[in-house]
Amino acid sequence: MQLTDKVALVTGAGSGIGRALAQAFAHQGAFVIVNDIDDSGKAVAEQVNGAFLKADLAVSDEVRRLAQEALAVRGSVDILINNAGFQHVSPVEEFPEEIWIKMIQVMLVAPFQLCKHLIPAMRQKGWGRILNIASIHGLVASPYKSAYVTAKHGLIGLTRTVALEVGGARITVNAICPAYVRTPLVEQQLKAQAAAHGLREEEVLERIMLEPAAIKRLIEPEEVAALALFLASEKAGAITGAAYLMDLGWTAR
Repeated sequence: MQLTDKVALVTGAGSGIGRALAQAFAHQGAFVIVNDIDDSGKAVAEQVNGAFLKADLAVSDEVRRLAQEALAVRGSVDILINNAGFQHVSPVEEFPEEIWIKMIQVMLVAPFQLCKHLIPAMRQKGWGRILNIASIHGLVASPYKSAYVTAKHGLIGLTRTVALEVGGARITVNAICPAYVRTPLVEQQLKAQAAAHGLREEEVLERIMLEPAAIKRLIEPEEVAALALFLASEKAGAITGAAYLMDLGWTAR
């Protein structure tokens, strides 16, 4: 697989899944534009010989600016990977409204905005790939995660709708829905729950976080990146509007 003539924009690429995506796509020859809310993305951009664009996706004007600046880097964006996101856990009646709205903006409205502004250049070239990093929570729900679940369910709907609209231009739109991935955020959650319950981290994984799953381990970011690479390849040109489960058997029951 070679992506030597392609430009990829990866949001939230300063760490975790986003960093693995940036590294994987650069390794296959793509020029990667790394986005993050802070300067953490600079080191990733330097490592992959790409470009760094700082933008806060919680601010609509900054999302529009990101799209314009990304297009200016190389004239087009061939591969858009909507990865940025964050988590807040709280009962719905206690959920701070400003955080709820911010989560929807970052994980649903911003992907819509980036699609809106970047698809015209893809249409002009007659080729494009849009990959939305959703979650198992795009298909099932968990308590106390109303904003995250709502955003990810909406992202699946956006994926399917845009896929129907742009298929004639050889643009595919797909979502990847992983369960728990080994990221700094998840590892912090592991440590906190282990301390709270007096358990080893392995026990927290098996008995609490991954109780519904058949495979009791975290998914590695590189595994998500490998699936993303396939979906961006010519071999996946017939796949669009799909929500790919990478859930360790979570929904097999």
